[in-house]
Amino acid sequence: MSALTALAQLRAIRDGVAQRITTVRHCHVSAQPMVLIPLKLAGEAAAPLAAMVGTDPGHPRLLVVPQPRNRDLRFAFAAGLAEVLLPYVEGFAKSTETVERRSGEPYERCLDAPQILVPNRSAASFVGLLGRSTRFRRADGPYPVHPSVPLLGRWLTYFADRSQQPGSSMLLVATEALSLHWATGQSGLEDANLAALMGWIDPPPGTSGRQAAEEAEDPLLWPPAGPATDPGFDNEVLGPAIRAYEEAPTDRAVDRVSQALRTQLDPTWRLMWRAVELLRSLPEGARVKDRWEFDRGSFTRFTERVAEGGPPQARRDGAVGAAARLAGLERARAGYDVQRAHDDPLLMAEYRLTGEAFAGTVTSADPEHSEGEGRSRKLRPLVTVRTGDPVRLTPGTVVGSPDRRGHAAEIVGIADGEITLKIVKGMGRGKTPVPGSVPEPGERVSYTSLTDDFQSSAALPDPERTPWTHGGPPQEYVPSDDDAQEEWL
Repeated sequence: MSALTALAQLRAIRDGVAQRITTVRHCHVSAQPMVLIPLKLAGEAAAPLAAMVGTDPGHPRLLVVPQPRNRDLRFAFAAGLAEVLLPYVEGFAKSTETVERRSGEPYERCLDAPQILVPNRSAASFVGLLGRSTRFRRADGPYPVHPSVPLLGRWLTYFADRSQQPGSSMLLVATEALSLHWATGQSGLEDANLAALMGWIDPPPGTSGRQAAEEAEDPLLWPPAGPATDPGFDNEVLGPAIRAYEEAPTDRAVDRVSQALRTQLDPTWRLMWRAVELLRSLPEGARVKDRWEFDRGSFTRFTERVAEGGPPQARRDGAVGAAARLAGLERARAGYDVQRAHDDPLLMAEYRLTGEAFAGTVTSADPEHSEGEGRSRKLRPLVTVRTGDPVRLTPGTVVGSPDRRGHAAEIVGIADGEITLKIVKGMGRGKTPVPGSVPEPGERVSYTSLTDDFQSSAALPDPERTPWTHGGPPQEYVPSDDDAQEEWL
């Protein structure tokens, strides 16, 4: 936890309401997101019990498995979920744009991409389990299912994988998105409770955040947001309803189970759409659009893979694939942190406290300064900045400015609170700098050693050259009938 976040938490306790810890929104919020609230059977890792899903706050669709241990009912539930989710997802593949490349052929990219919202990280993990349990199924042969079920599994697996990508907004976890922008007066573990978190951020009139969070602990008022249900509800309400269905599987018995589960899902459904409103009320960060473009590109590539009849995602990555994936996630995390800091002065203040960034006022500037003679002459403007920040950078360090994209400068000297910078990038290629590219005296500027410049991928061997210490070359994955026999864990 950073010092400023700790301070915001203390203020939340003092004032009785959550405190903003960002000035902008750092995640994309779609104009038409799909909210998905899954529930699972207690004691079962991936046995679905119910789901409330939809894009209209006033008209959710409730899917129920009246007996989750019944295989046919489970896959009927999966087919019902596919009936809702697949048209939503496939609708975004119909409109594309042509993207020009600096080098190479232009390519097509979807104009927009789907966005699914789940209440918490456990729900996102459950989405991944549902994907694994359905993507290998077949519409023919042993254990046949509806043709939409394996396709649903592939998309659920895709969304679950994207949720692990730093900066991706395709599968957005409500508690994490809210905690990214507000600090409450409770622990991070308590923030995983959507009702408690929303109580601190948006308490009812006349109620403090602490009081609202305490009320959220009552499962009768605010049932758990899933995927696990409240044990008291399981024993007193759900268990008898399921047993009644087993004894007489009638429409009336199904309605009894459905009504019981609706009481558990309706409160969370309202909280989810209120969370969407709160996030939309924040101004979007400048680089959120860029990250959403990466999401759109990823969605386009996976859509093409599905259309071309590619196999479902393998059960597990090979050694080289796993290493490449981990390295990619680490690069994405570093870039995401830098982008957020560049977009947000409050986050940049954290780096100013640690000496990795500084802000100040330009006291002098020499925009015509150059180095070298003749053809080797290079324009290198000099700028002096006075700052009161505790700078821990050294001469020779290359820094960038959040206010000027593509701008880079080298620290020449630091003395008596003044830092002399030599601009080395972002002032044009002419003999004089482009107007506005060199800070002028009196201008307030900030610089940081953080950079989100392109980083090349790690040097890894080809999969067929995987060393024996890591299992040797992996066998090519070929879907088989054995995949369809995997238990619903």
